[in-house]
Amino acid sequence: MSTDVMLNEGLIEIEIVYPLPNEQKVLNLKVTQGTSAKQAIMQSGLLQRYPEIDLEAQAIGIYSQLLKEDEVLKSGDRVEIYRPLLADPKEVRKRRAEETKAAKEAKEAQNKQEALNKNHAQ
Repeated sequence: MSTDVMLNEGLIEIEIVYPLPNEQKVLNLKVTQGTSAKQAIMQSGLLQRYPEIDLEAQAIGIYSQLLKEDEVLKSGDRVEIYRPLLADPKEVRKRRAEETKAAKEAKEAQNKQEALNKNHAQ
């Protein structure tokens, strides 16, 4: 058995993904079987490169499915580190609806005023 084969026994290939505002950082790693998601992230070097990552506060997942940081990885897993949302989607939709409603009401008031002005001019 060659040395390369012996060194690769017990290793699995995974990906670690960290989305940034303008790019997505993807790292391909070989880790030992039995490695947890948290251990793999720590081994990846991402925590040193991006100190804003807080594994206590940020969720992680595999292919968009949330998981516990101690979950053991399988070959081919894609570990994703999720960034916190900057705005609550419900609040954004609510604010947008209110702005649309206010704009519509303002346009209707403007149209009524223009119609009144037109009638008085005649």
